[in-house]
Amino acid sequence: MKDPFVIGMDYGTDSVRAVVVNARNGEETANAVSHYRRWSEGRYCDPNANQFRQHPLDYIESLEAAVREALSKCPKGVAESVAGIAVDTTGSTPVAVDKSGTPLALLEEFKNNPNAMFILWKDHTAVREAEEINALAGTWPEGDFTRFEGGVYSSEWFWAKILNTLRKDRKVREAAFSWVEHCDWIPALLTGLADPLTLKRSRCAAGHKAMWHPSWGGLPSEAFLTRLDPALQGLRQRLFSETYTSDAVFGGLSAEWAGRLGLPEGIPVSVGAFDAHMGAVGGEIKPYILCKAMGTSTCDMLVAPNKEIGDKLIKGICGQVDGSIIPGMLGMEAGQSAFGDVYAWFKKLILWPIDNLLMQTSPFKDSEELYRQISSAVIPALSKAAAQIPPDETGIVALDWFNGRRTPYANQMLKGAIASMNLGSDAPRVFKALVESTAFGARKIVDRFTEEGIPIQGVIAIGGIPKKAPYVMQVVADVLDMPIQVARLEQATALGAAMFAAVAAGIYKDIPSAQKAMGNGFEKTYKPDASSRKKYMALYERYSRLSTWVEKEFTP
Repeated sequence: MKDPFVIGMDYGTDSVRAVVVNARNGEETANAVSHYRRWSEGRYCDPNANQFRQHPLDYIESLEAAVREALSKCPKGVAESVAGIAVDTTGSTPVAVDKSGTPLALLEEFKNNPNAMFILWKDHTAVREAEEINALAGTWPEGDFTRFEGGVYSSEWFWAKILNTLRKDRKVREAAFSWVEHCDWIPALLTGLADPLTLKRSRCAAGHKAMWHPSWGGLPSEAFLTRLDPALQGLRQRLFSETYTSDAVFGGLSAEWAGRLGLPEGIPVSVGAFDAHMGAVGGEIKPYILCKAMGTSTCDMLVAPNKEIGDKLIKGICGQVDGSIIPGMLGMEAGQSAFGDVYAWFKKLILWPIDNLLMQTSPFKDSEELYRQISSAVIPALSKAAAQIPPDETGIVALDWFNGRRTPYANQMLKGAIASMNLGSDAPRVFKALVESTAFGARKIVDRFTEEGIPIQGVIAIGGIPKKAPYVMQVVADVLDMPIQVARLEQATALGAAMFAAVAAGIYKDIPSAQKAMGNGFEKTYKPDASSRKKYMALYERYSRLSTWVEKEFTP
């Protein structure tokens, strides 16, 4: 009997990765990455206005390219043995659709309209709308609809983005029949089951980002939404009331997409979810073990038995949702809006003279290889130099809110800061302070859970940072004062999607069984340095005081 294979698809910020996995043992057979062409060209985005949009054609073209390339690398017969597909995406990344479920940007009239495209997770154009949602929810007589989302609604999330778009674009408002999350639309595309009134919506997306909860019948009430803005009138009934965990089958692969991908028609496609949630499954998350998906930002995932949490509300996080990570358990999410992005900002800052002077001057105009070598060496060189500086030597304290704050208590209006510099504050010392700031932000998340009575009994790390940045990981371990296990497989998020595909295909009865059979274990453990603990705790206190002052003095 041939081994069955499954495909996990991981839609990230810049690209999609397809991984073909042996469902019996979790071994990766092949993978491929396809970058979003329009996104890489910077189209439809305005960083100065915090606008980040992605065209659905980028998702479609990259889907086909990545799966085709991955299958081309597999031994003969693997494609015919693929038994299921699962997809994770960034989120909240919603899009306006017509009655057929087609994103408006795929229509001729809207093909170049950013408001008709997917509104990427890190788009912060809806700050005012998030504030209005929080103000109304906090005084709503039927109860606060944000109470299962940490008590604070973010501009990164579903309703804020929808309301902002409806207010500023009349044509989109008139053409939009409904709205669909990216993680819901890809399964709909693959199966042909795109009717927005009947497609299976992700429990993960709805619970964490759309204020969905069964205790009030699904989404916030019509009265609440229309009080928020009459532009939302009637939208609730064109959305959804039921949601599904990602072990459920969304539908069968359509004949069209079976042909386009070279896969068997009708194989199950599971209900979608967000990348960090499926990544936590691929990272072998277990109750009270914090899984940190560490990249441009972080998403910090935690699961616990529902009966042990009961009716407890965890304040200041990004939601607690039954089944959002492992079906049958409570899934809890937190995170940092900027992590690797902080280092990328600093790299861009110090490369400015090379970008704008050296590379514009003859004979360097055509020296792309020189620029590539310098650019790729910056962060490793800064890390090496920063590692030689004792934690308490520089006196510099930085604040990691360069893209706002996700946890504790989401506030995207907040800004980063660097304090206590002098004329000796060179690039390695400033970089060191920035790394420490991201570690302190990670510590705030752990403290938020423990202050709410939720224990953290271990830490797992997945994503690009744990694989590529040993200095950063050691600082985080020192600041958390906890060992951090790094998942062995680089594509842990796609592996998590593959585990869901295996369950949807009936190969395993549930996610824990799939994790046990398909898990790849851990390649390294970063252990905290006891000699650094006291020094970092003193710096952490300074970070906390700085954060309090900045939030008080600089919040608009």
